[in-house]
Amino acid sequence: MKILLLGLGLTFVFSAALAQSTNTVADSTVEVSSDKHRVVTNKFADNWFIGAGVGTQFFYGDHNRQMNFGDRLVPAFELHVGKWFTPGIGTRLAINGIKNKGVTQNGSHSLGTIYDASQGLYNQEFNYLNLHGDVLFNFTNLFKGYKPDRFYEISPYVGLGYMFTWDEPKSDEVSANLGLFNKFRMTSALDLTLDLRGSLVNDRFDGELGGRRDEGMLTAAVGVVYKFGTREWGKEKTTTIRYDNSEEINALRTKVNELAQSNEALKKQLANARDTTVTDLIIEKNVLAAPILVTFPINRSTVSNEARVNLGFFAKIIKEGNPELRYHIVGYADKGTGSKSTNQRLSRERAEAIYNVLVREFNVPASQLEVDYKGGVDNMFYDDPRLSRAVITIAK
Repeated sequence: MKILLLGLGLTFVFSAALAQSTNTVADSTVEVSSDKHRVVTNKFADNWFIGAGVGTQFFYGDHNRQMNFGDRLVPAFELHVGKWFTPGIGTRLAINGIKNKGVTQNGSHSLGTIYDASQGLYNQEFNYLNLHGDVLFNFTNLFKGYKPDRFYEISPYVGLGYMFTWDEPKSDEVSANLGLFNKFRMTSALDLTLDLRGSLVNDRFDGELGGRRDEGMLTAAVGVVYKFGTREWGKEKTTTIRYDNSEEINALRTKVNELAQSNEALKKQLANARDTTVTDLIIEKNVLAAPILVTFPINRSTVSNEARVNLGFFAKIIKEGNPELRYHIVGYADKGTGSKSTNQRLSRERAEAIYNVLVREFNVPASQLEVDYKGGVDNMFYDDPRLSRAVITIAK
């Protein structure tokens, strides 16, 4: 008789569990953004490039207007290394030179040969280098959106540098640089480039003051760029992850139906057992809360209002379930973001935040909760680092 009564009791317990579990059913979705301007920022080691180029330049100083244009042209070279932080913004460190030609009246850097005796101009030549850092703005990606196989891209840039000559009279000045960096895609790793640049320095750089506020160089160079590390940018994903317990619910529904079908038979047996004395009724609570995942923004441990709502449902199941059950609260952090010590702290603070919400806001007995934290971990779900900035609470 006790077995029959226990079966009836379990029928009601499973029914209650079904009603509670229905509140936790959700779905798991990963949506890729259709916005062509939104991409996922890569790691620091990715999207680096190195390049070299050769071309021509001419120096404009105090007397260069008195020279023929062809007499002012000299070979030029340049080397640079840089990184794109987004498809639209990058930086580079570059060096270019190496010779300038012009004319002088005071004999600075003179070759000793006359260029124009009527104006007292002598041929001038000196070596120089221009070391500069630039910020590049890829207008093509900024205004037309990122496209990995685009053939042509143009990137205006500005920068500051240090220009110096080691020929007597020696000189070094701060340089200002403005240019257009043109890229033509050859392969995923190689680009053909055309760099057009103007560089400005103080009028005294060539050793002669002639009343100008500045002088400098105009350069055009053709080159190649090699890209290393991860070269492309992934599309941004919007992810919604919640625990889906539909399989457990379906199994539970099947069990309830089976118990309901046998319920009539149990009632008949009880009716026929009028002469039997019922001494006790045993009903065990087996309500078990499904695992729950709560995610956090990067470098944060604050529990959102949306997460609090789900934790409220979770707390209700715990309190109405078996008081002997223990639930394990485990905090995590994204291994790819932040230092080891920072991730240890974040994972601990996230676990403690969930514990505090359950205990202080929803009155879950502290004796049923255990807190742990794992620090930084690799991607746990869907290869998405945002799902590792989380706390998972599960029955032990």
